[in-house]
Amino acid sequence: MLSRRSFLRATVVTLGAAFVPGCGDDTSNTTGHRTLVKGSGYFPQSVASGDPRPKSVVVWTRVVDGEKAGWDLDVELEVALDVAFTKPVSEPIKLQALAAYDNCVKARIVGEPGTTYYYRFVYERDGIHYVSRVGRTKTAPDEDADVPVRFAFVSCQDFVGRYYNTLLALEIEDLDFIVHLGDYIYETTGDPSFQTPDDARKVVFRDPASAIELGASGDVKFYAAKSLDNYRDLYRTYRGDPALQVLHEKFPMIPTWDDHEFSNDCWGANATYLSGRASELDVARRKAANQAWFEYQPVDYAGDPDFAYDPAADVPNDIRIYRDFTFGKHVHLVVTDLRSHRPDHLIPEDAFPGAVLFDEATLVASPGGLPGPTIATPYVDIETYAGGLYKGVLAQVATASGYDTAKVTGNVSVDYINLIVAQLNGGDPPPDPPIPAIDAAGLPRGLSYFDLNKVSFYAQIGTRYFVHKDAFDVFSTLRYAADPKTQDVMGEAQEAWFLETLTGSTKTWKLWANEFNIVPVQVDLRQIAGIPANVQRRFYMGVEGWDGFRDKRNELLGKLGGLGNVVALTGDLHTFMVGTPWAEQDPTKKIVEFMTGAVSSTPFRDELSSQVKSDPVLSQIPAAPLLALQIDDLVLDTETKVNPHLAHAESNTHGYAIAEVSAAEIVVTLHAVSGKEVTTNYAGRTAEFVTKMQKTRFKTVAGGSDLFKEIEGAWKRWDTTTLMWA
Repeated sequence: MLSRRSFLRATVVTLGAAFVPGCGDDTSNTTGHRTLVKGSGYFPQSVASGDPRPKSVVVWTRVVDGEKAGWDLDVELEVALDVAFTKPVSEPIKLQALAAYDNCVKARIVGEPGTTYYYRFVYERDGIHYVSRVGRTKTAPDEDADVPVRFAFVSCQDFVGRYYNTLLALEIEDLDFIVHLGDYIYETTGDPSFQTPDDARKVVFRDPASAIELGASGDVKFYAAKSLDNYRDLYRTYRGDPALQVLHEKFPMIPTWDDHEFSNDCWGANATYLSGRASELDVARRKAANQAWFEYQPVDYAGDPDFAYDPAADVPNDIRIYRDFTFGKHVHLVVTDLRSHRPDHLIPEDAFPGAVLFDEATLVASPGGLPGPTIATPYVDIETYAGGLYKGVLAQVATASGYDTAKVTGNVSVDYINLIVAQLNGGDPPPDPPIPAIDAAGLPRGLSYFDLNKVSFYAQIGTRYFVHKDAFDVFSTLRYAADPKTQDVMGEAQEAWFLETLTGSTKTWKLWANEFNIVPVQVDLRQIAGIPANVQRRFYMGVEGWDGFRDKRNELLGKLGGLGNVVALTGDLHTFMVGTPWAEQDPTKKIVEFMTGAVSSTPFRDELSSQVKSDPVLSQIPAAPLLALQIDDLVLDTETKVNPHLAHAESNTHGYAIAEVSAAEIVVTLHAVSGKEVTTNYAGRTAEFVTKMQKTRFKTVAGGSDLFKEIEGAWKRWDTTTLMWA
């Protein structure tokens, strides 16, 4: 058993106070009576800092000595007010890089508000003192300081087959800090659905036997991380990137996680690779992911300098990463964790597609009454209807697909039955005699999984993605009324803290570092030619995020919208979006949301195209590929007004966003570049790359919730009625 003293924690170091601006890089000089030699090889992930507060910031490094593998290593931290370290603010601080935590080491340096500090680590070997590259960091301004704040927010930085060119551009900015909204790593080594490794940009697990084998691309197997060593391999690789290292060396970072730090579309300790074919609950894997994140991120956990990760603690209580920060009089930043405490997705991926969720009597008795015929559709009791003929037909199809026939029971959608009958009658060979279709006239109507667009036994489409909006709205609201925990995204403790923190804030702006989109993202395909009648519906593009928890979202927006000056900063979707999400029950209760595109991960439009090609239903619709390419036009459609909350969408670019906050306004500039530019290495050509980036500026003004866009040098207001900039 490890003693508590053996846990990795941030050693508290108290510094002197002053302010000297500047910057530095790799160095070799003399400190006191010892000569420092450049030693980047002993610090392969360089240095980093994070979680700046008015009087503290956390600094980090990892020490590696190939001849002392498995040893705890002694290291010293030096902090100064200048890059040359002629103005040290303390004696060198002795630290220990523990082997139990991959020889990562952290220190929480306590100094003065609004102060720039330079830091480096020194490792002594055989009498020679090897020094890391120099990091620059900055504490937050004093609580009462009337100062502007300038920071960037980023997300989604897949390493495999892609280059961090956008980070090269970000490095030349003048920033106070960076917010990372998640997907800092991707847990897979080369999933061909979205990753294409090359010799320079690939992830190799040292122990693939301890990973999850997901499949093969040609002769090359690809994996997902499972063990602690696997997750460490990911951080070692990602943090070995020169552009990412320089970014960490120059600016403190405030990170949260999304799903890929553990597993795609995860909830709690559950993965989703198998789409319901088997349970993917893996507590040990979740702990491994959490511990690696703890080891490699320079985070100050809930302001507790004595926090230490305990692998023996139960998830999700082994680590708390939701926290808040203040920057002077005008900025209060709240960072949430929307993965650890959330429930399962509302629609089970292994649900029997034809199963009726709510029968006619239940719908009639509900507050909304019986929905229209495009939402609630006819059903029959599969056990008794036509002497059980159709139960036998559906059971036969289920057996052929390896699906549990015990789920083929109860009330079943007639539309689903008739779809299966048509497929069988059109098969090779067809049944003889043909199976008769069911006449739906006079039958009761209910809401089934098929009405939500779930067609396959095991599916992502119709469960997590591309879900019939109108049917889902009825379904989710009835589920929420019966059990509010079905939409408890934050968990009870985090939600109470979140609302209390924002409600009690006295700062001008309340900023929410939020992992996935709050603004609804829908498409209206009811008037699109060339698609089947059952697809001529309104759809949520995904219910994996807040669109899947719309009742809880409305509840929160009703509370946040009354506070004023609440702005959400969002990532995840690999697209730039800007909008004003509001509570459905009261559209005056609204906030402003700015979503950044991905640093390098596959753009949203390309992901949609890939989903269309791989889905057995969508791939058979000739118009579907074109609809994927037109996604921006669909979500911004001014005729259908399907997304009146949404003012801007750009889904085929990469980039980042920069926010400039003052007492009067918050201005957000989206820096976007073509999706193809991340597959070319622009190292050493930053100026050339920057010329390829396009900037789009938006703002909102203190005291209101209107959104403005800079067009030809003038600020135009977004009109949610006309869906125009006026």
